[in-house]
Amino acid sequence: MKTTKQSEREARQLLRFCLVGGTMDEDRARLVVDSVLQSKRRGYLLLVKRFMRLLAHEYARHTAEIESALPLPTDLRISVQTGLTAVYGYGLTWAFIQRPSLIGGMRIKVGSDVYDGSVQSGLAALAKSFGIPTTNGGHAEQQ
Repeated sequence: MKTTKQSEREARQLLRFCLVGGTMDEDRARLVVDSVLQSKRRGYLLLVKRFMRLLAHEYARHTAEIESALPLPTDLRISVQTGLTAVYGYGLTWAFIQRPSLIGGMRIKVGSDVYDGSVQSGLAALAKSFGIPTTNGGHAEQQ
């Protein structure tokens, strides 16, 4: 049986093989998964599981989710895209999501980085400072 450390190392090597010019080549990733599954060598399921986890992290790193209570005007969208491109580089995939529960402001998530300037998070922070327990994603509990 392979150790966890060995499987993790091999999964990282496979991920590096799938990166072409800093971006993920989906055809290579499919080829890697297919060949590992067909090989049925010792520990192949664990290797595929770890590789898929690394793939998910890699895709999340290149996806920007911009949430707002109302649809963003075109000029603001372009401004946000320009700013995020300056920080994270080219190759980001954009997802603009309308979420009325934010009340106002914007929440941006790129990979594991979260920038939350929404009214909802401000109210949750205020409630926390007063010692009011919060539930339902930051909404103050009604009594």
